Amino acid sequence: MSINIIENELWPILVDTVQSLILYQHHKAYVRDVLLLDKPESAPHDLTLDLGISLGEAMVILYELRQEEENVKGAS
Repeated sequence: MSINIIENELWPILVDTVQSLILYQHHKAYVRDVLLLDKPESAPHDLTLDLGISLGEAMVILYELRQEEENVKGAS
């Protein structure tokens, strides 16, 4: 995901909005535990089609999961 999106002043608003969605944690867990195991290079558009979620939610989920993965690799 482009660093330009994260630096955009609207990014924190999108993240807050997405994280307030009732099914957000479930979608994130499903993407982490199922979808990314099959397709590790999934793009946000892929998640919108596979899960029927908004592009914004897909962007936030992938960003957060990739950040978590980098943190785990950095800690090892």
